[in-house]
Amino acid sequence: MGLLDGKVAIVTGAGHGIGRGHALELARHGARVVVNDLGGSVRGEGTSRDADLTVKLVESRGGEAVANYDDVADYEGAGRMVAQAVDEWGRLDVLVNNAGIARDAAVWNMTEADFDAVMRVHVKGTWAPSHWAAKHWRGRAKAGEAFTGRIINTTSGAGLVGNFGQTNYATAKAAIAGLTQTLSLELAKLGVTVNAVGPAGATRITATMPGAPPVREPDEVPEDEFDPMDPAVSSPLVAWLASDESQLVTGQVIRAVGERMVWMTGWADGAEIANGGRRWDATTLGARLATDVFKTRTPGLRY
Repeated sequence: MGLLDGKVAIVTGAGHGIGRGHALELARHGARVVVNDLGGSVRGEGTSRDADLTVKLVESRGGEAVANYDDVADYEGAGRMVAQAVDEWGRLDVLVNNAGIARDAAVWNMTEADFDAVMRVHVKGTWAPSHWAAKHWRGRAKAGEAFTGRIINTTSGAGLVGNFGQTNYATAKAAIAGLTQTLSLELAKLGVTVNAVGPAGATRITATMPGAPPVREPDEVPEDEFDPMDPAVSSPLVAWLASDESQLVTGQVIRAVGERMVWMTGWADGAEIANGGRRWDATTLGARLATDVFKTRTPGLRY
């Protein structure tokens, strides 16, 4: 019996790279997959039927898949994508939000259009499918059905720790981490978990950065070969998060880098200072921050 037998999944941006790896992995474990891809360039320009390539790979390996070519950031298009899964197989169980683009430049060179385009695809393109999936699950819950649901979002090391030349991309990926945590709170009572994965791989997006390795497709990596830059290195984690085994894990961010799985613990309260119920004085605040918070200078002896 497969880990995901009977599950119906959507993977966005699955025509190439990491999304293709996820679609193949979910299908390998028994899920039926809607393979979404607008088919644009890495900059988000143009359209094609690249989703068909992944569908054919899934089918050649004995799985079930259908193609979807909608724009994930188009509100109605995202609704059509969820409706297609329900029309095809009766329901939706798993939504993997993976679609993304890159338009890198230092902040002084980045255009408004390039900032807006990246935010649109990554942030709205994660929110809109999640919105329609949530409406589907809420309707099932109101009808008295007991079920589990999964949303697995895609963040990035750039969004978690920053990266030069990616104020648009890093900001979008950080927003997805916040969206993940909020969705996990809103959907918990429905039995739906929401987590984010920070993958690594030699993809079209990483190829936009200086010194990046050549682009690889997950189906080009032999099954008996381990390549730390294989776009599918995070796909086993996605398959597990999609399964019923992961029901107690929600609102989490996990990076999958090579063979390492790294639980990102996020923002947490650090050192603090208080002022005895009085308003701080800016002329004395700096010394206290330096000595008691940032530890950039010694306080000297205190009696």
